[in-house]
Amino acid sequence: MPITLDTLRRYAVARSLFTPTTLARAIERLGFVQADPIRAPARAQDLTLRHRVKGYHAGDLERRYARLDIEEDFFVNYGFLPRTTQALMHPRTPTLAWPKARLAQAHAVLDFVRAHGVVHPREVDAHFAHGAARNWFGGSSNASTQLLDDMHHRGLLRIAGRMSGVRTYAACEPREPLGPLADPAQAMDALVDVIVGKYAPLPERSLGELISHLRGGAPQWADQRQAAFQRAKLRLAKSRVDGVTWYWPADESPTSRRYAPGAVVRLLAPFDPVVWDRRRFELFWGWAYRFEAYTPAAKRVRGYYALPLLWRDQVIGWGNVTVRGERLEVDLGYVAGTAPGEAAFGQALADELARLHTFLALPAI
Repeated sequence: MPITLDTLRRYAVARSLFTPTTLARAIERLGFVQADPIRAPARAQDLTLRHRVKGYHAGDLERRYARLDIEEDFFVNYGFLPRTTQALMHPRTPTLAWPKARLAQAHAVLDFVRAHGVVHPREVDAHFAHGAARNWFGGSSNASTQLLDDMHHRGLLRIAGRMSGVRTYAACEPREPLGPLADPAQAMDALVDVIVGKYAPLPERSLGELISHLRGGAPQWADQRQAAFQRAKLRLAKSRVDGVTWYWPADESPTSRRYAPGAVVRLLAPFDPVVWDRRRFELFWGWAYRFEAYTPAAKRVRGYYALPLLWRDQVIGWGNVTVRGERLEVDLGYVAGTAPGEAAFGQALADELARLHTFLALPAI
């Protein structure tokens, strides 16, 4: 069968929204779950996992984190990933070396963390009184928190868990370079396979941009990214459709009957892998979706935290979802101006809102 844009769209939706499984298996299958602190009506990681984990409730990842074989860390962006994947990126060599004073601060904090086991940022700040520091967007933030973040990225600390959403820290054991892998090229190829496994099928340009984002997860191999991109293009399956070259895992076939989306409505997180690549989004659905939480209210088109609304294999609109008391308020918008008229859509939407109630532990509708 010829591969068309319709084929790729159905494949993208069905392969990502697999049959719900356990939390550990879902994270392993996704390869990486992007995190975001905004809760509207739940954090992005929870909104992503609820479609893929059987019986998932908001906050389950945070509650069960310490018992799972996963870590919080930076990959192509920040989130949760299996320890075996995280190990591929460590030990990191940051692009900027610490000055002596900063290095001394880090060693003192590391000794403090080792002595206490697990620490909250406010404990570190109370002990060291580091004061305030300018953050990356020009404002002021807690200097101890910035130092802890930097130590975590450099592999000196790990995230032990969260207390009311705030990360707590523990010391990392010294890491052996590359673990069982022989060289950086092998590690980079394995990391690229995680990217493709999560976001496929990918337009060539999107694949290249995602590989470039590995400069955050593996800055020590910045000069390896272009070669990794070229190797990926040789080993992955591909097809040129309407002037765009698409890539996906070599052992998958987009034309397989297994990739048939069901008649289901889903409200997706803004960072869900189905909708994450905005270039692919526009190719698949013909309209532009933008994350507007940081857009001034007067300039927002669809809302503060508009969730893409998926019906079968079409993103037909968006929803802004708010919890007020024990009530779920849902404001839906449609690209076509109105909701689909078929009865099946109405029932599927009601089912999705019922699932949201359960996920958020709200009283049944």
